[in-house]
Amino acid sequence: MKNLPQNNYASALQTVKDIKTKFGNTWTAINPQYVARMATQNRFKTGLDIAKYTAAIMRNDMAEYDADASKYTQSLGCWHGFVAQQKMIAVKKHHKTTSKRYLYLSGWMVAALRSEFGPLPDQFMHEKTAVPALIAEIYDFLRQADAIELNDLFRRLENGEDVQAQIDNFETHVVPIVADIDAGFGNEEATYLLAKKMIQAGACAIQIENQVSDAKQCGHQDGKVTVPHEDFIAKLNAVRYAFLELGVDDGIIVARTDSEGAGLTQKLPVSKEPGDLASQYLAFVDAEEITIGEAKEDDVLLKREGKLMRPKRLPNGLYKFKEGSNIDRVVLDCITSLQNGADLLWIETPTPNVKQIAHMMNRVKAVMPNAKLVYNNSPSFNWTLNFRNQVYEEMVAEGENVTAYDKNNLMAVEYDNTELSFRADEKIRTFQLDGAREAGIFHHLITLPTYHTTALHMNDLTKGYFGADGMLAYVKEVQRQEIRKNVACVKHQRMAGSDLGDDHKTFFAGDNALKAGGAKNTSNQFDTKPKTQTKKKRLSVVA
Repeated sequence: MKNLPQNNYASALQTVKDIKTKFGNTWTAINPQYVARMATQNRFKTGLDIAKYTAAIMRNDMAEYDADASKYTQSLGCWHGFVAQQKMIAVKKHHKTTSKRYLYLSGWMVAALRSEFGPLPDQFMHEKTAVPALIAEIYDFLRQADAIELNDLFRRLENGEDVQAQIDNFETHVVPIVADIDAGFGNEEATYLLAKKMIQAGACAIQIENQVSDAKQCGHQDGKVTVPHEDFIAKLNAVRYAFLELGVDDGIIVARTDSEGAGLTQKLPVSKEPGDLASQYLAFVDAEEITIGEAKEDDVLLKREGKLMRPKRLPNGLYKFKEGSNIDRVVLDCITSLQNGADLLWIETPTPNVKQIAHMMNRVKAVMPNAKLVYNNSPSFNWTLNFRNQVYEEMVAEGENVTAYDKNNLMAVEYDNTELSFRADEKIRTFQLDGAREAGIFHHLITLPTYHTTALHMNDLTKGYFGADGMLAYVKEVQRQEIRKNVACVKHQRMAGSDLGDDHKTFFAGDNALKAGGAKNTSNQFDTKPKTQTKKKRLSVVA
């Protein structure tokens, strides 16, 4: 059957009835109601179904943001399907809708946590196949979250509860993923091939950066090397061709520039006429004026405004950019990317400063008015220190008394309950709203949150469990909190699909099904609310 709308249970039911009639008595055991239920619980049959569905969501969100900058979007990075699943279950529970909430797939976390080589730095050493594999895994878990929640609703419907409207208006856990393809993992053909795999796995938005593939560094590390615009445009084209070939006509390309922190280039492009892109790129290369007599054997030379110039080259053959040219390069990168097929921008910055981001984006918007930014609210930033520094400088500029603070020690705990700390924390709290309004940030994401939360939670649990608290450390700080906060996976058997599987077994084997969810299942201990007796509706086999 084709991918039916979520509320089209009746359509699915009729389709199966018709098929059953066609095949006659040999299909007697097949219950069309069960099939329609399973089809409703599995709305998305392929990754391409997901990519098309989520691309439309992002395009609509982008248009809404253009009309109202308060309607920005957000995501958290996830390194496993279960993490993504629990995030979206929590989003639905706490915020009642998944609208404007996405997922982020970080190349950094793939390298650090998903490589067969073991933990690696974000330096282009992990397997490219790990990226589409993680996208597929995430969507498997999100689809399972749909199936589990809908299965619970169908069970309640059978037991006489009036939940039909909840089934008909069910909101899927499947949301857009902004997926990191790094620098494309090779040349433009390699980029195209990997992009296809990512899209087939479900990615509707692919983020690609303008670094050299074989010398790629994390955006917050030193030693970054960028490529000429022509090389980057070829990769933008490769991603667009992949989207179009697969029928995801409105797929989103996020063009990332690392030029703010990159001081090196590997290639000198060929300029065909004065002022072209290659010429503009070459103008940023640091060079010294020389005479032909001063040129060494095998020197690379440039002619600038009638002068002979020798580009400054490192022993490894890389060329240096002029000091102070980074912001101009960022602006040119952004404008060029948008003029050549990119939909959104990503600027890696050294600190989270709305004014500095806005300065660059306003220059871009002067040429491309609808320019929108995806911004990395990175854990690589010391947010507390950065914003305390910003507030300290504001207080000095405003003539306020700052003698109570040591400028060189603003992270000190003793400042946690001071006016400086309160003002800094308020700036952090409103950073996303301020950035969306003032700096064109359409999408805010945290790349590595679950990397850090896992480490923090294991630190805290380990301290107590292997110490004097023993098992109480787990019960008090984990399980009891799950129960009190109604965290879905406290009943981990259900979350892994045990109840769903029991119902499937009943569909397939009827009364002969051997089910796990009986009276002796210890998960029943988590049913803390009194059960009400209701008359159960049995789904009858429709011939």
